[in-house]
Amino acid sequence: MIELTDKKIQKYLTPCRFPQPVLHGSGRTGAFDEKAVDIPFVFWHGGKFHMLYTGFDGKGYQSALAVSDDLLHWKHKGIILKRNMESDRWDRIGGAATWILKESNHLEALPTLKKVNGKYWLVYHSYPDTGYESGPAEIGMAWTEDEELLDWHFPDKPCFSWRDGEGWESGGLYKACIIEHEGKWLLFYNAKDRKARWTEQTGMAVSDDLQHWTRCRENPVLRVDRSSWDERFVSDPCIVRDGNIWLNFYFGYGKMYEDGHTHAQEGLALSSDLVHWEKVREPVLAYGSPGSYDCGHAHKASVVYYRGVLYHFYCAACPWQEGYPTNANGEYRTICLATSMPLDEVRTEEGNL
Repeated sequence: MIELTDKKIQKYLTPCRFPQPVLHGSGRTGAFDEKAVDIPFVFWHGGKFHMLYTGFDGKGYQSALAVSDDLLHWKHKGIILKRNMESDRWDRIGGAATWILKESNHLEALPTLKKVNGKYWLVYHSYPDTGYESGPAEIGMAWTEDEELLDWHFPDKPCFSWRDGEGWESGGLYKACIIEHEGKWLLFYNAKDRKARWTEQTGMAVSDDLQHWTRCRENPVLRVDRSSWDERFVSDPCIVRDGNIWLNFYFGYGKMYEDGHTHAQEGLALSSDLVHWEKVREPVLAYGSPGSYDCGHAHKASVVYYRGVLYHFYCAACPWQEGYPTNANGEYRTICLATSMPLDEVRTEEGNL
């Protein structure tokens, strides 16, 4: 394993946490984000930064876009993946959109979007039942030709399912990210093995057309370590490249800490071939101090390198308190930011919580 103090990973660390959440749910009754927001994916499009993110309303996930000029202050743009309970579709409950195909995998490249056959493509997963991540989810690909990225076309059936998978993924699928490498599409995803007290690990599949996928024989390519802090979950892959090194900003979960709780935290793994990975021994972004917005969890990464600074967006969770905008079963779940260096010149606008 790689030590947290190793010089070769220092440029990937983001020890400076922005003092306020950068995006939170509305708290409005009946709104898609009434209870929480989750799963950021940040990119550049149309002269602005965009964030693809997921809202939770108590019934399930729906997904939306927000925009920003400075990566700190975000404004909701529109919902792009909605629920359709009156239909008999596989994704009628809604879904969590987690990634849009990018022009480049490189960490230091501005993350712009790539067209394939004249269309932009996003990947999402959908659960079959109402509730919080209820039932075994499957993965689908949606497309748009709309430069505003608001009008998406969704498939009649999933393109990737636990139904034809292996035992470690038989409980359902979660976040997927897709990269292009050597003329192939590679889909990284995490999955669970059963309904209760489950384990989540990360697999990879390969495709020529974004629709037909062949699983990697070495799956799961990133596994839990029963003797470490990520003993139960190795989840939510975020894959980027720095030179000849591939990086996976994932989250781990499982260890009971001195406060009597188990915390999801950001980890990092490195690879030269996208199949064999070496983990950093400790979390690269640990759960926060008592009373902080991420004192419960700090997980589900999206990383952007901009003007010499690495921005690490993540989903933060803490116990709900009076005055917080949203409440999901006693938890305040929002999107926060950590950076590789202090942003002293940036100040949170009054009332931006």
